[in-house]
Amino acid sequence: MESDSSCCDLTCLNEELPMKFEESLKLSDEEDDYSDISLRLLDLTDVDDFMEWFTDDNVNKFCSYDDIFISKEGAMRYIADVVIPHPWFRAICLNGKPIGSISVSPFQGKDSCRAEIGYEISSKYWGNGIGTKAVKMVASTIFIEWPHLERLEGVVAVDNPGSQRVLEKAGFTKEGVLRKYYLLNGKPKDIVMFSLLSTDQQVTYFM
Repeated sequence: MESDSSCCDLTCLNEELPMKFEESLKLSDEEDDYSDISLRLLDLTDVDDFMEWFTDDNVNKFCSYDDIFISKEGAMRYIADVVIPHPWFRAICLNGKPIGSISVSPFQGKDSCRAEIGYEISSKYWGNGIGTKAVKMVASTIFIEWPHLERLEGVVAVDNPGSQRVLEKAGFTKEGVLRKYYLLNGKPKDIVMFSLLSTDQQVTYFM
């Protein structure tokens, strides 16, 4: 993502073990409780749910927020000033309840052919394939919604293998490690760069 610096720049959740790409498109019968995943716009009435993952220490250790909200008022200002005006920001909902968020932040100017995806989910829902399904949902539509887009990037901290698996299972290609690419909690952080191109076979499969 080179995204708005106030948004989550590093994908930050853990997932289950990798599986084949085709198999990962399907949820098994045992996962029925987590099969009702949807994406929708976030608004001020979602502030209590929003604070659950934005104040989650397990999430925050992998995210490059400028602010970690400790007050409901601060979270409402963030939703009003950053989330609602954002070019593409959605709540990840389980059975209609927001449990995380996912965003696509476009680059500008000569880099406008690419954008960055970011996501976070409350840690109590990690390990159920929710992040993978949400990323696939975005990948299936974003190149249609933004026909100028050629490349969708994801950057993940090197010590966050769970989130790396999310992108791998969603069909992203691992490109390599960028050293000291982000400041995270004031310290430079090595990240792993992933990408999905509009011409990739996976994108055609999604569509």
